[in-house]
Amino acid sequence: MSRARQPPLVTGISPNEGISWTKVTIRGENLGTGPTDLIGLTICGHNCLLTAEWMSASKIVCRVGQAKNDKGDIIVTTKSGGKGTSTVSFKLLKPEKIGILDQSAVWVDEMNYYDMRTDRNKGIPPLSLRPANPLGIEIDKGRFPQKDLESLFPGMSADFTSENFSAAWYLIENHSTTSFDQLKMAVVNLKKQANKKNEGSLAYVKGGLSTFFEAQDALSAIHQKLEADGTEKVEGSMTQKLENVLNRASNTADTLFQEVLGRKDKADSTRNALNVLQRFKFLFNLPLNIERNIQKGDYDVVINDYEKAKSLFGKTEVQVFKKYYAEVETRIEALRELLLDKLLETPSTLHDQKRYIRYLSDLHAPGDPAWQCIGAQHQWILQLMHNCKESYVKEQKGKDTFLFYLYICNALLHSPMLDLDSDVRPSPIGHLSQTASLKRGSSFQSGRDDAWRYKAPQQVVFVEKLTKLVVSQLPNFWKLWISYVNGSLFSETAEKSGQMERSKKNARQRQNDFKKMIQEVMHSLVKLIRGALLPFSLREGELRQYGGWEMKSELSGQWLTHVIQTVRLSSESLTALEIPNDMLQIIQDLILDLRVRCIIVTLQHTAEDIKRLAEKEDWVVDNEGLTSLPSQFEQCIIRSLQSLKTVLDCKPGEASVFQQQKTQEDVCQLSIGIMQGFIDCLEQLSTKPDGDIDTSHLSVDVSSPDLFGSIHEESSLSSEQRLLIALSNCRYLERHTFLNIAEHFEKHGFQGVDKITQVSMESLKELDQRLFEMYIEFKADPIVGSLEPGIYAGYFDWKDCLVPTGVRNYLKEALVNIIAVHAEVFTISKDLVPRVMSRVVEAVSEELSRLMQCVSSFSKNGALQAKLEICALRDTVAIYLTPESKSSFKQALEALPQLSSGTDRKLLEELLNKFKSSMHLQLTCFQASSSAMMKT
Repeated sequence: MSRARQPPLVTGISPNEGISWTKVTIRGENLGTGPTDLIGLTICGHNCLLTAEWMSASKIVCRVGQAKNDKGDIIVTTKSGGKGTSTVSFKLLKPEKIGILDQSAVWVDEMNYYDMRTDRNKGIPPLSLRPANPLGIEIDKGRFPQKDLESLFPGMSADFTSENFSAAWYLIENHSTTSFDQLKMAVVNLKKQANKKNEGSLAYVKGGLSTFFEAQDALSAIHQKLEADGTEKVEGSMTQKLENVLNRASNTADTLFQEVLGRKDKADSTRNALNVLQRFKFLFNLPLNIERNIQKGDYDVVINDYEKAKSLFGKTEVQVFKKYYAEVETRIEALRELLLDKLLETPSTLHDQKRYIRYLSDLHAPGDPAWQCIGAQHQWILQLMHNCKESYVKEQKGKDTFLFYLYICNALLHSPMLDLDSDVRPSPIGHLSQTASLKRGSSFQSGRDDAWRYKAPQQVVFVEKLTKLVVSQLPNFWKLWISYVNGSLFSETAEKSGQMERSKKNARQRQNDFKKMIQEVMHSLVKLIRGALLPFSLREGELRQYGGWEMKSELSGQWLTHVIQTVRLSSESLTALEIPNDMLQIIQDLILDLRVRCIIVTLQHTAEDIKRLAEKEDWVVDNEGLTSLPSQFEQCIIRSLQSLKTVLDCKPGEASVFQQQKTQEDVCQLSIGIMQGFIDCLEQLSTKPDGDIDTSHLSVDVSSPDLFGSIHEESSLSSEQRLLIALSNCRYLERHTFLNIAEHFEKHGFQGVDKITQVSMESLKELDQRLFEMYIEFKADPIVGSLEPGIYAGYFDWKDCLVPTGVRNYLKEALVNIIAVHAEVFTISKDLVPRVMSRVVEAVSEELSRLMQCVSSFSKNGALQAKLEICALRDTVAIYLTPESKSSFKQALEALPQLSSGTDRKLLEELLNKFKSSMHLQLTCFQASSSAMMKT
């Protein structure tokens, strides 16, 4: 696990004071790992993240916003380190008012000034000609705080162009250290400037004063002469002469000053043109500046210049201005198209998308660029998902071909035909591989090729890649929509309330459309996963679009569990985005279907594993008469249920996997099938012919060699011994294993456990009864069949026989055979002895009763002999008598004549004691097990 990064620390800022929109450089430590890691930047409490430009982990460049606080810290927040701290602070200054002729890096509103310049009817000088230093002396800025001056002169201003101009404030701010002599000089300069208005007209009069005097003298002389002559003739003549003189003077003046006046008009025209070019160079240079800034990517500068030009010349009637403004509009239209292309370009970060949307909004782009971006992102995510599926399907087909080639090569390398040494002994590696194939730890491990066993299937890798793709792309898509809804795409400080309101209105109208987009993404995700893992759950048309996988073999339960965990994590990630639950319900339905399928597949594989348990039976019997098979069966089911624990557990928002009745029935039937499969396995092992049983691996429990001497000597198991072992296993299954498995089923929430247990118990009891009947048939029939020939051996006749001298050999042979059965059963399982012996005694007593009832008549000696043998057999097996066997012995004795004399009864008693004494060693087995039988 990687160590968490330290929180950001700001150690320096340059400059450390300035007005709003001042560009500053922030330096420090742990300032982020990249642009996407930087999620917060505040200076004096104002969010400056929009203008922030991440340079390195120790440097960030941004512009200071319009903060409310005069002084504050610089706080950097990153994803990797969280919210940081600052050891320095920034002081925010109030901006000074900018004069008309002062240079400025920001746009100054010049509307009022423009209107005054174009008003030619007023006699006041243009504002642009007002001097920046009206006193005409050197300005010496004082260090008086701005706040103190504002409090000293409330409502006043130091700007001499303002209506509320305060001369005292202006002198304190600009000439606090100026000497008195210089101030007197400033008064003189002010007076000169005030008198400049009249100096121009006065100089004009002074320059033409001699001309005026000459004209005045000429007119006076003419007037006097007219008065002296007093005649009309003279008046007319003189008037005509005067007109001629004036005409000649005018023509002469025009000839003399024509060239001078022409040059003056041309100079005035040129000067006016230069003035226009100088005054409106912003507009004339704007098209070229727009091109340059677009190439550099300075879209903010372009937008600011365009807004300024639009406000100044948007409604102009001057043709030259209209021409240049039309060129500006052409460049801006091209910029709109460029920004829209960049906005719809994929892949793109959320930061870039927001930036381009704001640019297009500021440029008043037609339509709704934000919604166009959302639509493009939606289509791109869908395309990515389908491309992911196609690439993995194609890769799977190529991989199958490659693995088939490897399989052929591996088969050829291990072919016996290539064994040059002809060594038939198995190699250690081969033995290990066979052992591993038998000792399977779970249902996932199977006898597949190594390339399939140790590498994840393509479907699993595809689901991981697909969910990772959706989880990585959908959050930005969702955040883009949230920004579109709350209007933060256009402004984070409510500076553009109109655009924000329009955005919110559009979002409300398109809410259903976006919901359909999210649902389409969710449906595509779910159907692509279903096509890879649950193709049977799709319709034929959907399978062609979302399927295409080669399903040679279904995924194991372990791989399905891994997929379920992957989908669950994806669902949790999407839920964390606060996406409505109704949009994510389809994923919950997919998880439920995957969980059900995982349980079904795991139980199916478990059933297959149970069927192969017969291969693992080693026939080694412990002290309780059990082999390892019941324990292996129980452990196999426990491992299977433990592998399903995470699948059966319900995560928040998930439904129970057994909520559907069909699932309950399917799981119940599979569970019953598992139990029945093991029962069939027991039956197969117990009834298999002797030649089909592999006893080469037979071993003996050295802890009790006396119990297994016969097995060890024979080194093989007979059919009767296998039946006894199977009966012992059945007895243990009924009393312990099946009950333990039922508890595990209930612990893991399985439904219908009572039905599973009941059906399994019934089937187990049926098998136990069949095996028991088979064993009794093997053992009791020979003993029963030997009674009748033994009784009548040597032409024995109950009507004509000698006085009894003891129990005849046929009964002793029958007892020896019964003892052999006892020994065989006792060797395998002491607990089975009472059951088997009781049934054998029942068969023998029933046959003996039948034989006695078939005799027509008994002589006195015959009756005594018959009663001796019946009583000897009955007393010998007394501990194994059942009501049925007791009834048979009673019927046999009732068929005999009663002994009337005491001599006969005494003889009978003596002969019985003699029999028990002579057969004491053989009859010990019946006595030794009496205590055990009584407990049973």
